[in-house]
Amino acid sequence: MRLLHTSDWHLGQTLHNYDRTYEHQCFLDWLVDTLADEAIDVLLIAGDIFDNANPSSHAHRQLYRFLQRARSRVPHLQVVVIAGNHDSPGRLEAPTPLLEAYGTTVVGNVLRRSDGEVDLERLLVPLKGRDGEIKAWCLAVPFLRPGDVPRIAREAKQEGQPDEPAAPHDPYLQGTTLLYQQAHALARERAAPGQAIVAMGHCHMVDGQSSLDSERRIVIGGSEALPTSMFGSDIAYAALGHLHLAQRVGGREHVRYCGSPLPLSFSEVGYQHQVLRIDLDGDRVPTVTPVFVPRAVELLRVPATPAPLEQVLEALETLALDPDLPPQAWPYLEVRVLLDGPEPGLRGRIEAALAGKPIRLAKIEPTRKLVAVSEASDALSLEQLARLQPDDIFRRLWQQRFGDEAPPDQIDAFAELFHAVGDVK
Repeated sequence: MRLLHTSDWHLGQTLHNYDRTYEHQCFLDWLVDTLADEAIDVLLIAGDIFDNANPSSHAHRQLYRFLQRARSRVPHLQVVVIAGNHDSPGRLEAPTPLLEAYGTTVVGNVLRRSDGEVDLERLLVPLKGRDGEIKAWCLAVPFLRPGDVPRIAREAKQEGQPDEPAAPHDPYLQGTTLLYQQAHALARERAAPGQAIVAMGHCHMVDGQSSLDSERRIVIGGSEALPTSMFGSDIAYAALGHLHLAQRVGGREHVRYCGSPLPLSFSEVGYQHQVLRIDLDGDRVPTVTPVFVPRAVELLRVPATPAPLEQVLEALETLALDPDLPPQAWPYLEVRVLLDGPEPGLRGRIEAALAGKPIRLAKIEPTRKLVAVSEASDALSLEQLARLQPDDIFRRLWQQRFGDEAPPDQIDAFAELFHAVGDVK
């Protein structure tokens, strides 16, 4: 059996207010072809299929049209989707009766039985081969909130049960570890010899590498990183979502993030996005192969490192771009400028240098030279702080940032803004 591990599609996402429908559609078109070309049996989507809990109708249509096309191209395809922290579990599960017709299983919510215990049955998904026989079992565990995890953090080990790694001491981490252990134990009961156990999760693992500027932190009781020990040693593969860079976790070859298929911030300019192909041989995974996702729209940083404004403007004016690109494929641009002081006309000068070029100015990143300020001049007593007026604070911050007195027009502008805000309040 051959699986494809994807996550963090973030359908409906915008990049600095630019719509990305075209890029998402290019990815989905490529993915349909890849499912067919790679002879995939099961597609795993490990959360954050949408960018927010209330996605647009167009984002929904993109997803459902993809599922219909994928099933048409690969009639035996099975799809397993779990909710991520960006997704609304209820919205994701709402069309379940229709999605099942396309071989799609969605697990958004963690439900409880009448006795208050977690309903583990709905987290266990049989994965069937082309002959209709069960080849593997999937622990489809969505993003877990504090109320989702078992209420009893630890249970006494029953005689005859295999030893489990010790759970961490934080109640949420304990509950999460226990839930995976319980689901894993149920999968062991169901799995026949030669049937693999595959886990899915949307979470932040210990030592996981984040992508700068593109990930929403999951903060639960001050703790969020989960240990790889929560995955039993006989789990053939753990398909993870949430972190946007592909990586192995804890040095374990078969505990992986596949990363997002699209760049979600300019920190990913030079990063090659991918999905992961997992080949199952009985109850083990001999190979995990990256399949690289082509980038439909380029991200450019000009210059590569911040430079003075005149150098930046010269680089922008000489920027070589493809004039035949359609507007939806024009590159996104981040301009990086090193400033000595305030530059009120910065955006206007940059836009003038780009006039008529097939490019989208997404971000201007100003970097200011550090101004050394003596520690003694900054120190204020509590009594002095209490006497400071808002304009005094503004003057001091300006001095610290730019090493000079604030110009009168800037002080007047601050006063006008301050009083306008006060009137609104």
